[in-house]
Amino acid sequence: MTMVARHAGAGHYRFRHVARMEWIKLRSLRSTWWTLGITVCGATAMAVAIGINTRNAGGDLTNNALAGIVPGLLLTGVLGVLVMTGEYTSGMIRATLAAVPRRGVVLAAKAGVFGIVALGAGEAAALISFVAAGAALRHGIAAPALTQPGVLRAVLLAGASFSLIGLLGLGLGAIVRHTAAAIAVLVGGVYLAAQFVGAVAPGVAGYMPVLIIGNSLTTTKPENCSPHSALCPHFLSAWAGLGMLCVYAAVVLGIGAWLLARRDA
Repeated sequence: MTMVARHAGAGHYRFRHVARMEWIKLRSLRSTWWTLGITVCGATAMAVAIGINTRNAGGDLTNNALAGIVPGLLLTGVLGVLVMTGEYTSGMIRATLAAVPRRGVVLAAKAGVFGIVALGAGEAAALISFVAAGAALRHGIAAPALTQPGVLRAVLLAGASFSLIGLLGLGLGAIVRHTAAAIAVLVGGVYLAAQFVGAVAPGVAGYMPVLIIGNSLTTTKPENCSPHSALCPHFLSAWAGLGMLCVYAAVVLGIGAWLLARRDA
């Protein structure tokens, strides 16, 4: 922060100055890189295990390869929570807001920096998982190629989901301000709510974040389910699903920004 202060007077930081501060904070924490590294390795390990055990060449092999993305999203969401709540726990938020009174700029800078980092890690995890799963296929099954219809789109959108769930966690951290409580809301809203809604209201289950990622963003084939079945939810298209995830992240970040501007540090 001292280095940035040479280029801007106290209280007069612009977005680029605040973003640089946030980048320094984020990159200086070992937990950031450990968490992202574990996420990538975990998704890849699951992709290899699924590839080895795949025996149906007619299935959606791309969706199978990207299955490890879904549990890995939890770590990225938790990291997003910590990016915000960590400052409240340490008390650093007071210094941050004293230096940058425009609180909306603070949250925007955090979202921008963390969103880009999470996007990079997500795209790496998706691509490595896709390649690893293809290499692990046995039983004469040909690995899918990025040039096949819908495959590249599925890989790219799977990576983008990391950033959006991470931003969702960041917004929840700004709203709740307590690490354990924000993580509980994240897990409940992203993972557990999907199970509950899927059981009691299958018609809207396709709008749940984790089901959007697993059944809209990462698929290359239409759902294989009887349209007359009451237990068959209607899943969104890939781009509609991406738009819905963007709406979720934007709404939560918007509420977080509104509360951050009105509450004491």
